[in-house]
Amino acid sequence: MKWVSQGKWLLVGLSAASCLMAVVNLISYQNATHLIQSTERSRHTYSVIKNLVDVLADMTVAESGRRGYVFLHDVQERFRYQRAIDDLEQELQALEQQVAHHPLQRSRLKELKNLLKQRIQLLEQSIQLYQRNQNAIAVQNQITLDSVLLRDQIQASIADMQQEEEAELQQWLQDSQTSIRERMWIEFLITCSSFAILAIGCLLLYRQLVKRQAAEALGKNLEREKELSDLKLRFFSMVSHEFRTPLSIILGSAQMLAENNPHWTDDRRLKNLHRIQSSARLMTHHLTDILTLTRAEAGKLDCNPEPMDVEAFCLNLIEDLQATEATGHQLQFHSESQWGLVVLDEKLLFSILSNLLLNAVKYSEPGSIIQLKLRHDAAGVTFQVIDAGIGIAMSDQPHLYTPFYRGANTSAVAGTGLGLVVVKKCVELHGGKIRVSSQVGSGTTFSVWLPDRPTRLPLQPRNVAV
Repeated sequence: MKWVSQGKWLLVGLSAASCLMAVVNLISYQNATHLIQSTERSRHTYSVIKNLVDVLADMTVAESGRRGYVFLHDVQERFRYQRAIDDLEQELQALEQQVAHHPLQRSRLKELKNLLKQRIQLLEQSIQLYQRNQNAIAVQNQITLDSVLLRDQIQASIADMQQEEEAELQQWLQDSQTSIRERMWIEFLITCSSFAILAIGCLLLYRQLVKRQAAEALGKNLEREKELSDLKLRFFSMVSHEFRTPLSIILGSAQMLAENNPHWTDDRRLKNLHRIQSSARLMTHHLTDILTLTRAEAGKLDCNPEPMDVEAFCLNLIEDLQATEATGHQLQFHSESQWGLVVLDEKLLFSILSNLLLNAVKYSEPGSIIQLKLRHDAAGVTFQVIDAGIGIAMSDQPHLYTPFYRGANTSAVAGTGLGLVVVKKCVELHGGKIRVSSQVGSGTTFSVWLPDRPTRLPLQPRNVAV
């Protein structure tokens, strides 16, 4: 329920942050729009000022052309005058469009046009007078004086319009700067608030994640403890079961030997001694497997490879098993490669091969053949243990390396379910691989590959059957 409540608050916070970011985007859009408007406003103002300056310049050119034509008798000046008047009319039309939405500027433009009209009329009067009478110098001078007076008025009117445009532009820019600055502060505050909300949301997510991880870790620990408890229970059950039989044999045989019945033959006494020795070896093997597995699980089982003659090792192992296992099995050893010393851990190799061979003996009929094959190449060493025993069902093969697991067809044969687990651990410590091939009723083949590097010249191959 607490996580659900936190999730609701987190959803509310994310929604609020999204709304605030939307507001920030809107304000940013407004600021950008205002900047564009300011740019357009500036462009409009400078365009109006430019046209006003051009009007004054055209009027000056027209006056200059009139004087050149009237006083200097230059016909080309008359054409320059006419071009200036035509340009002046176009610029006045442009000004009318530019100040169409400004009442004060429209009024001033109207006044300017009247002044310009009066001056143009004076210039036209001067030109016409010159065309009728070129000697009317006094009248021409008076017209020039009147034109100068109108020029001053025109300049004043243009200056007023320019000042108005500049003042409005300045005010517009100040207002824009103030508005943009205020929006920027609002945008900054909203952005900070959004980041604060997002930070709080991330913190809540992190805390929830930490709590969930802690809960999962606790669940895993509880599950691991339960598995460990089950494993311990199965272990003690296995120990009490598997050790009871050899201990009973040892105690019974020892008791009978202690009675020293005079009617016993030497063969019967030797048989009891062999039973004691076999049971002791079985208990020793079980204890060795348990100790190896315990050290492996604790990370204290080391792999210390050293050069060894693996053929001699396999021969000795076969001979020892043949001598101690009074079951009549035929243990055969085959070497298929050129051999020298190889670098392996002898203790781990003993655990691997002894468990595989003992399993083959245990689950095969007495008198059957069990083979140990050895093959060596540049990559490593391959051991194969082949029997013709009861086999392993396909449904059991994925669980072979699970502690205390035993196949469905092994209930009639005593065992701990630890031998293959020990084999797998020892193979992994070598960095090797193990593979099984089996069918129920057709026997089993275990293949173990261990990496190796040769240390000296190879020995002669051997092919031995014991």
